[in-house]
Amino acid sequence: MDSNTWHNWARSASASPRRFATPATVAELSAEIARAATEGLHVKCVGGGHSFTPAAATDGVMISLDNLTGIESVVPAEPSGALVTAFAGTRLHELNPKLWDLGLAMTNLGDIDVQSLAGAISTGTHGTGAKFGGLATQIRALEVVLADGSVTTCSADENPDLFNAARLGLGAIGVISKITLHCEAAYTMRAVESPALLSETMARLDEDVRGVDHFEFFWFPHTDRVLTKRNTRLPVDTPVNPIGKVRGYVDDELLSNTMFEGINRVATRFPGVIPQINNLASRALSAREFTDRSYQVFASPRRVKFREMEYAVPAEALPEVLREIESWFTRSEFRVAFPVEVRFAAADDIWMSTANGRDSAYIAVHQYHRRDHREYFDAVEAIARAVDGRPHWGKMHSRTAADLRPTYTHFDEFCAVRDKYDPQRVFDNDYLRQVLG
Repeated sequence: MDSNTWHNWARSASASPRRFATPATVAELSAEIARAATEGLHVKCVGGGHSFTPAAATDGVMISLDNLTGIESVVPAEPSGALVTAFAGTRLHELNPKLWDLGLAMTNLGDIDVQSLAGAISTGTHGTGAKFGGLATQIRALEVVLADGSVTTCSADENPDLFNAARLGLGAIGVISKITLHCEAAYTMRAVESPALLSETMARLDEDVRGVDHFEFFWFPHTDRVLTKRNTRLPVDTPVNPIGKVRGYVDDELLSNTMFEGINRVATRFPGVIPQINNLASRALSAREFTDRSYQVFASPRRVKFREMEYAVPAEALPEVLREIESWFTRSEFRVAFPVEVRFAAADDIWMSTANGRDSAYIAVHQYHRRDHREYFDAVEAIARAVDGRPHWGKMHSRTAADLRPTYTHFDEFCAVRDKYDPQRVFDNDYLRQVLG
């Protein structure tokens, strides 16, 4: 909060709520929602503020779950791992070390870990790996506070319609208070990062996507150069060999954050030099290999402010989409210093998941916060839409309910559950009116 105004991390969204609440128990959360409903006020929850969209914005009551955190219970699950019930406000960077101490780990994670657990699953946060789904695929049960303040639980067997909607609910169904996740036995990962050519990477794409547990790459626009990341899962007793403090500081702080901020400031003033900058930056990359706890490998620090849009496209459409983006750069002479991030995910059955029913490739484009993103994002969005791409719910896009409905088989079922559990639209806001109608 800045005075009476809330801003998200990227400062691409803001709100001036009537009231800001920080309940510390489920009972307090329930009372806050019930009170708001009787006052005719909208309610939205905010986690880490890492959605680039105004998904959490409200003129009514904004609720932070930062005081509703921690692990409530751990129940062993067959054949391995456990069912872990955690409070919804728990930040991922707090949850992961606690799971490790219990001999457990999340099956997959994204590349940042500052989000709240509920915020991450409600917007469709995902990592990479063709055999693995997004974070919401790990959910086995939810506790949800509904629009009248009542508290209910749901799973595949109990209130299944509520479960199907709320496990990736965009904040439209209710406020999640507890989440039961299937966590697996802890594992380490070997990370191999190396520069390569885009043409070579695309030529062996299927081999890497199918043969590497967690594969992704970053393409430097206006060049044929990429940085590839191949993360391989290893037994928990594998000796770790983490990045040294000096190398970690140089790579992850000095180069990826401090120097990258400087590069983008220069690029903002002199965009014509961006192709040369990208070429030099990509050639300066050196390979590195390390082994560490899984969650330490997944996440990276991100301190340079940017705007982001990400689209999930059918996996087989990825080469065409990248060719079209490259062609647009050539035609438009638009220059961008941020790499294009490409990741992968398995098909799932979650109603509003961007990977619902199809193996997906994710293409994320970024723009430095001091530069205008609109022309670039509009162009990439049009290219992705042409292959039935689906926008990440927590990242910038211009899609509406009218054109989203055809790409989601269960769109109308989701809206029917919303009508059932929040007929008065207590949890409504401008963003939900845009994407759900």
